[in-house]
Amino acid sequence: MPAYAKDGKIVCFFQSAQKFKSRCATLGFNDPANLDDGTMWPTAFALTELTADDEARIGALVKQAAS
Repeated sequence: MPAYAKDGKIVCFFQSAQKFKSRCATLGFNDPANLDDGTMWPTAFALTELTADDEARIGALVKQAAS
């Protein structure tokens, strides 16, 4: 499965719906991801399809997570 790392630690990862026999794919973020937003923020997103808007949002999240 694809993943992005920073300083040797996994920041975000992708889990295929097909491989895990689930209804949606998952884009997840680990502790090193720089996504803090107050006291509560999402660490995983469900994907049922990938649109251009989704691609842009994912790109922004990955950039923020790795900053």
